[in-house]
Amino acid sequence: MNDQDHFALFGLPHTFGIDAAALDAAWKRVSMAVHPDRFATASAAEKRVAMQWSARANEALRVLKDPLSRARYICESAGVDLQTETNTAMSADFLMQQMQWHERLDELSDHPDLDGAQAFKNELSSALSSLCAEVQSLLDEKRYAEAAQRVREWMFLEKLIKNTDGLIANL
Repeated sequence: MNDQDHFALFGLPHTFGIDAAALDAAWKRVSMAVHPDRFATASAAEKRVAMQWSARANEALRVLKDPLSRARYICESAGVDLQTETNTAMSADFLMQQMQWHERLDELSDHPDLDGAQAFKNELSSALSSLCAEVQSLLDEKRYAEAAQRVREWMFLEKLIKNTDGLIANL
């Protein structure tokens, strides 16, 4: 890994499955070493570098702490462009499921039902858990292109869950 790699910055293995406590401990160690307060009497250039390293450590923590961001980062680090703005290709099975989920959300919006909306969210959360496990397996096997396709599906599911959360909040 190069010195720009988030995993290398924290001395952690470059894997999707990450120990949250180890990540937090590594961030604290790095953060304490580069915290701008430690450079209060340093030159302006040293202060600027400390600020940059501190910002980099915080960004690395943000990316690695969130499973979806971490999956995206690993794919992109392996040279796979997720093309999230332009590539909407998904498996036929997922597209059919996506249409069914959208129809169900529309139905719940048209005919509010709190229990039904919560059951729908549970269904989506279960699908997301399965998808997350599949992405982890693909990443562990270094099948980055396949993982990238599943990550795009994951992004869709996250958005649908947020929309369902909004519906539930309004009921």
